[in-house]
Amino acid sequence: MQRREFFQLLGCTAAASSVCRPFAVHAQQTMPVVGFLNGSSAEGYAPRVAAFRRGLKEAGFVEGQNLAIEFRWAEGHYERLPDMAADLVRRRVALIIANTPANLAAKAATDTIPIVFTTSGDPVQLGLVTTLNHPGGNVTGVSQLNVEVGPKRLELAHELVPTAAAMALLVNANNPTAETISKGMQAAADSLGLRLQILRAGNNAEIELAFSGFASLKAGALVIGTDTYFNGMIEELAALANRYSVPTIYQYNEFAASGGLMSYGGSVNDSYHVSGVYAGRILKGEKPADLPVQQSTKVELIVNLKAARALGIAVPLSLLGRADQIIE
Repeated sequence: MQRREFFQLLGCTAAASSVCRPFAVHAQQTMPVVGFLNGSSAEGYAPRVAAFRRGLKEAGFVEGQNLAIEFRWAEGHYERLPDMAADLVRRRVALIIANTPANLAAKAATDTIPIVFTTSGDPVQLGLVTTLNHPGGNVTGVSQLNVEVGPKRLELAHELVPTAAAMALLVNANNPTAETISKGMQAAADSLGLRLQILRAGNNAEIELAFSGFASLKAGALVIGTDTYFNGMIEELAALANRYSVPTIYQYNEFAASGGLMSYGGSVNDSYHVSGVYAGRILKGEKPADLPVQQSTKVELIVNLKAARALGIAVPLSLLGRADQIIE
């Protein structure tokens, strides 16, 4: 070490003077910072964060070693997302990871900082990218297309309870995809000759009210619409379905694994894993505009027979024969 550098270090240790701050700032800036913007909660999304970290590691980045992550959780209060996105932009993060509707807030906040999204909807329809193969701009990501397979969940619910004349749909009215989900499900209900009751809930109390009041609807089953906040409380949703004896189908396998009746959809953990890989590639110099949007092509049907027996439902053999997994 040169004599001059030694005394600069000595001065920093002894006095922590303002002269040393540029050196500290420079040291921090050598490690890229990724902003993680999410409408749900840290506890509810722990498995997804773990999958994201695995993707980053595959790309050569490990949090705390050569990468830092700044988390922003809206806890279901989607109105907070624009300010959270603006804060990450002010901090000049190297990249932003965001799901719907956080990705829309991030896109509105910057057209220069790279954004890697995860979404259950159509990224083009949402306005995140121009095309899937050539996203353009500063945005790319992963789509599970679970909104698109939503009507299939209604069909499965109808197959499970074929004598029902009505079905119910639970959506989060605060989610920008809620209208798309409702319209798609209404069209599916019309084609099946079913009445559709649409329930809207944006917080825990409203969600429990929807389940507790289900019996009065005279509906055969409840389909839970795609939503970030709902994704963060999958175990709670399954518990509510059991507590109030509501035949329920949701998109992710964690729902059936937690005691819910059925799940049908892609894997959200896989999408976060891919988003971690994409984040690493961008941090290494690739441009979001050159990375095509990845689409999940695999959907799984999981049936929980234990839940079905508790509800007094005999699952048709035709449905069991198509199930990717049966939970006894």
